[in-house]
Amino acid sequence: MTFTKHSAAIVETENIGPGTRIWAFVHILPGAQIGADCNLCDHVFIENDVVVGDRVTIKSGVQLWDGVRIEDDVFIGPNVTFTNDPFPRSKQHLEKYMTTLVQKGVSISANATLLPGITIGKNAMIGAGAVVTKDVPPNAILLGNPAKITGYISTSPVESKHLESVTDLQSLTVKGVRLIRLSRIVDLRGSLTFGEFDQHLPFIPKRYFVISDVPSMEVRGEHAHRELHQFLVCLRGSCMVIVDDGKSRDEIILDRPEFGVYLPPMIWGIQYKFTSDAILLVLASDVYDADDYIRDYGQFKELVNKTHPYVENGE
Repeated sequence: MTFTKHSAAIVETENIGPGTRIWAFVHILPGAQIGADCNLCDHVFIENDVVVGDRVTIKSGVQLWDGVRIEDDVFIGPNVTFTNDPFPRSKQHLEKYMTTLVQKGVSISANATLLPGITIGKNAMIGAGAVVTKDVPPNAILLGNPAKITGYISTSPVESKHLESVTDLQSLTVKGVRLIRLSRIVDLRGSLTFGEFDQHLPFIPKRYFVISDVPSMEVRGEHAHRELHQFLVCLRGSCMVIVDDGKSRDEIILDRPEFGVYLPPMIWGIQYKFTSDAILLVLASDVYDADDYIRDYGQFKELVNKTHPYVENGE
């Protein structure tokens, strides 16, 4: 036996990786698969149709029911609750239970509850007591009941009020993304902001669209484009923009119409934390093309890695 088992644990499966530690009163059913170097604390129960990856920590009081899939390097805090049946009834069993997928690097804090059939994206962080009712994008931070996105990990907000003296094309951490300062004229009649395509933008727009009346808890975007260039400017109110090149992420606060952000192709973009009066104008370099969208972050990372091999998979 290459794993460590407490004498008070019941381990019915042989599919356990080396270096895993199983503590008192853990019960693992025969069909479960447990990876290497895991730490299963007291009073953990694991059903048959469960797969747990490598280096996973499961704290006390957690039950993993049929259909749960846990990838590598996940932390599951004490008393986290997983579910696998949206309408459970006593002595009524589904032929196949819904799959709940927790992807690599996720952390789930104490007493959080996950509804069945959802995917928690890579490196996401779920706060204590959160009730997660739908899929979670990679790197998101969620709090509350129902859980809402309150931020993204590894980002440092850039505020336009701190950029009075920047040049027109301000480089950010994310490669290719630029913060652009437009011209503004203020007099007794009010203020006027304008941009000239040959001076301020690196492309000639062929389409525009306007986003407004977004509830503050909702998230827009969550995709990349293969060929399309975009320019975003918040005409009224404010919103947060996440840009991600597969290696680095920046978070930009758009709260003044004289500042916009340019997104080149192959940049993952997210917009969230809209104020109730926010109006976001988006200029695009081409007409709408559904095939130009990349809506799955994992696929986006794979495409980036093929183009830029310096980006490490899963980071």
